[in-house]
Amino acid sequence: MADTHDVQYFLGANSPGGFYSLYDQLIAPEEARAVYILKGGPGCGKSTLMRRVAALVTRESFQAEYILCSGDPGSLDAVLFPELRAAVVDGTAPHVVEPRYPGVVESYVNLGECYDRAALGDLRREIMGCMSGYKGCYQRAYRCLGAAAEIREDVRSTLLTEALEQRMAKRARGILSREVRPRRGASPGRVRQRFLGAVTHRGQLCLYGTAQAQCGRVYELPDRYGLAHAMLSVLLSGAAAAGYDVVACPDPMAPDRLAHLLVPELSLAFLSSSPALPYPGDACRRVRLDAMADREILRRSRPRLRFCQKVSAALVDEAVDSLAQTKAMHDQLEALYNPYVDFGRVEEFAQRIAGELLSGG
Repeated sequence: MADTHDVQYFLGANSPGGFYSLYDQLIAPEEARAVYILKGGPGCGKSTLMRRVAALVTRESFQAEYILCSGDPGSLDAVLFPELRAAVVDGTAPHVVEPRYPGVVESYVNLGECYDRAALGDLRREIMGCMSGYKGCYQRAYRCLGAAAEIREDVRSTLLTEALEQRMAKRARGILSREVRPRRGASPGRVRQRFLGAVTHRGQLCLYGTAQAQCGRVYELPDRYGLAHAMLSVLLSGAAAAGYDVVACPDPMAPDRLAHLLVPELSLAFLSSSPALPYPGDACRRVRLDAMADREILRRSRPRLRFCQKVSAALVDEAVDSLAQTKAMHDQLEALYNPYVDFGRVEEFAQRIAGELLSGG
């Protein structure tokens, strides 16, 4: 069984179209026993509370799935306890979460109560100053990502011919015949969506360790040109039709397309890699998607493809720089708030939530 700290995903993405949310995928409210929605501003202890609840619950041998913040991967946006059918989630912007069954499934936790409001009143001007410019940096990052995505799409559309799609689909069906034995009489498997990667203030990240923690067999798909979706979509359909639950991982630079696929019940993962995000582990198989492209098209287009990749990478770097600026502003804001937060009260909230989860309350 995987170390619970190794099971980490993102549910939000800094994407070319702005912030892209999969927070409705965290847990199905109809199946959940309890969902705690945290409300409160900067520095009020939301991430601290979630880590503390997770520590208390996993100490009792329950598993946890950690949802990292795409703006700051060092911070938590949610924690899921699958065996308890429960979750704790930051419900503030940009990933606003509101209850569907309030009082029955979801409960609000107001961490704004932990602020010393009187003392913070003296910092009004400094706090407002820190918040100015914050939105503009995000908008610049999204414009850069949008331009990079347009260039990447030009590259992909140049190479993704109908013949290439057919070759990848045929290869995917061959893999399914070897690796995925249909379950007799089983209903189709469930498809959960999670981002395995993100564009962050640290650069582009991919949580390959999450796949390694859950899957002993990894197919690496070296994919320089963004072609993986054509193969992964066939693998997803086949695995789900065979009765297996799957984790579908969209590309944060193109959330309508797949970048990775996990089938934990089979200990099987299909992970795309690239020069910017090389796979660090040992793969049982390597299927070079870029080598499957038409050689003549590659030969004719090589100078343009190299130029496009260089420009796209520079634009992503510019976006990362803007995200780093927003992180610096957020850190300044938290530094103003932190001294005026009652973290003893935050601990009380954490103890209460963990107690209710473990007691079945």
